[in-house]
Amino acid sequence: MRVCVATIVHHPEDARIMHRQIRALLDAGHEVTYVAPFSHFNVTPAVGLTAVDVPYDAAYGRARTALKRGVKGADLVIAHEHRLLRVLPYRRPPVVWDVREEVSDGRRARALRRHHVITPATMPEATQVAAAPPPPGDTRVVHLGRLTADNGVRELIGLAERLVPYGIRMDLIGAAGPGVRPLLRDAQRVGLLDWFGHVPHRHALRMTQGALAGLSLTRPPGGTPTKILDYMGRGLPVVTTAPGAPLVEQAGCGLTVPLDVHGILDAVLDLREDPLRRLALGRRGHAHALAHHHWPDHAAAFVARMEGWAGVPVVTHSLAV
Repeated sequence: MRVCVATIVHHPEDARIMHRQIRALLDAGHEVTYVAPFSHFNVTPAVGLTAVDVPYDAAYGRARTALKRGVKGADLVIAHEHRLLRVLPYRRPPVVWDVREEVSDGRRARALRRHHVITPATMPEATQVAAAPPPPGDTRVVHLGRLTADNGVRELIGLAERLVPYGIRMDLIGAAGPGVRPLLRDAQRVGLLDWFGHVPHRHALRMTQGALAGLSLTRPPGGTPTKILDYMGRGLPVVTTAPGAPLVEQAGCGLTVPLDVHGILDAVLDLREDPLRRLALGRRGHAHALAHHHWPDHAAAFVARMEGWAGVPVVTHSLAV
């Protein structure tokens, strides 16, 4: 099977796209053409892929041209933004829209009439769960993932400043939007935090281990941030705003706070002062992630569903992890 996977806004090394979906397809022996903004993020495509470079947040014409190249000879298209559905070539294979963001019922219904749709309800979010992560420590907090205003960058910087007197440092692991890069550089220059930029996913996950807490400060509305699963998979307590609350409350693995520096600071300091609570929250999150969100347990089902939608024979896969 030949699959075209396309995004115009996500980092080409996005964990969901590259390290779960594409890797599972490649491990199952399928061919993948990947349409993504490689040049914008200065990324060299992974070995085994056919890469089609596209400008970041490409306008209609350039996105359509790139997608037309990508779908040539494909048996299936997996699109990661709704806008890509509007630039699909007339002659095309079956299309899968992978929905992450909140969308209206009307938009989803219209897409379902024409295409296949993946949502967290039909294909659970997942991560690579560590077998035996170290216990949470008490000297640093971490934020994993892309850094934007909507992901609480200003609140993160404000929190980092207030944590300095307590001897707690902040590690930010992820690429940043252009609008917030100067803020992050300035904060790092004066020693408020450590910003590592984009780090390959497996290394980034290891870097989170042993932190006091994993932070998820997404503004509502929004779906459950996948970084929360990454924290759970590494045994970290989670401090989250409202979009992550349902998962955190279900797993019993963290604290829900308003998007307010003082409230976030109080939550972090409460965890700092209670090592037994930190350990219990981390263990509950890890157990929940291992039982429900460990990607190797879902990879074969994902590949089989893509094969079925492409109309190719479904086989039994034993995928690498």
